Amino acid sequence: MMRTRPLKVALLGCGVVGSEVARIMTTHADDLAARIGAPVELAGVAVRRPSKVREGIDPALITTDATALVKRGDIDVVIEVIGGIEPARTLIRTAFEHGASVVSANKALLAEDGAALHAAAEQQGRDLYYEAAVAGAIPLVRPLRESLAGDKVNRVLGIVNGTTNFILDKMDTSGAGYSEALDEATALGYAEADPTADVEGFDAAAKAAILAGIAFHTRVRIGDVHREGITEVTAADIASARRMGCTVKLLAICERAADGQSVTARVHPAMIPLSHPLASVREAYNAVFVEAEAAGQLMFYGPGAGGAPTASAVLGDLVAVCRNKLNAAPGPGESAYTRLPVSPMGDVVTRYHISLDVADKPGVLAQVATAFAEQDVSIDTVRQQGRQDGSGEASLVVVTHRAPDSALSGIVEALRKLDTVRGVASIMRVEGE
Repeated sequence: MMRTRPLKVALLGCGVVGSEVARIMTTHADDLAARIGAPVELAGVAVRRPSKVREGIDPALITTDATALVKRGDIDVVIEVIGGIEPARTLIRTAFEHGASVVSANKALLAEDGAALHAAAEQQGRDLYYEAAVAGAIPLVRPLRESLAGDKVNRVLGIVNGTTNFILDKMDTSGAGYSEALDEATALGYAEADPTADVEGFDAAAKAAILAGIAFHTRVRIGDVHREGITEVTAADIASARRMGCTVKLLAICERAADGQSVTARVHPAMIPLSHPLASVREAYNAVFVEAEAAGQLMFYGPGAGGAPTASAVLGDLVAVCRNKLNAAPGPGESAYTRLPVSPMGDVVTRYHISLDVADKPGVLAQVATAFAEQDVSIDTVRQQGRQDGSGEASLVVVTHRAPDSALSGIVEALRKLDTVRGVASIMRVEGE
């Protein structure tokens, strides 16, 4: 039997995502009510620019006083899509204190202060849901938090930023350089006017922190995540990857150590074989590969950004939170019982693809091989190609076997001491094998 009194929802932010949330709540009101067991009512929308015309939203609902809105006391659920750390953090905590559960898409805040927010929600008996914070429309947080709750997840490997995937895909398919591909991404609306958060890996690092925390039942903050962006990836790197039967992706990688006593979380560009499922993820799409002990290998794929896809995830959380509200039983909160330490990047075991500019003469390869051997890193393959410009130099590409990442700095230092090495053109890790 459906309850007639509506559940009241406050919306904080009405930009690309917020406006889609409001639209879907209006156009799908009957369906949402049937799925929840009670109607939902948009009771207020907090914005910074009240004069802006917002189609389909009653102007009487618009307010610039977000604090007053979440303090009303009759609000059942607050949807936070304003982003950033403050005032979002204070508004969410205030919502809990005044009786509301929260649905958020705020990856930066959750990666920075998720533990405190979960504690505040638990103290007040409220829900904190954030499916939209990680991979847009892709159902990922709930499967990790609920569907795989009885399993042991060992690894999460994914493409979680659509902007960087679009740029790298264009560099691979068209031969464009980084700047050209970024310009195209900006023109199509995939990249912001200031793309730093995306191209330097901050966005992906926040998502990696959230995923690692859920997957391994431990607390991981964004500061624990090793981060590298894609700004140094060149057309030559892409071409070299292609010659190896690989492509280049910005990956978020969260792993449980082999002994199960620690975890690692990292974001960096890497070469992956074309045979790997993630290699076929094109343009601005996201995909996450999960490896669990009992379930095996699972892949989640779909649009990772955009107003409508992200709003879909927000509304899914809204339905779940409203059902919990009707049943007077909060959903699952933070699970951090393992308290595993986060190991530094130097402990990660990986492979390297190192491109060198060297003198084109006998004995160079022997010197380079010795530099690797001194760091106890064995070489898998070597490719050397002389240049036809009369410079007397050559390009030398070395691909190693797996070794601790801590060996990388020693290798680079040793190579730079060689008089036959003119420079280290690029270094990239090789994953997915």
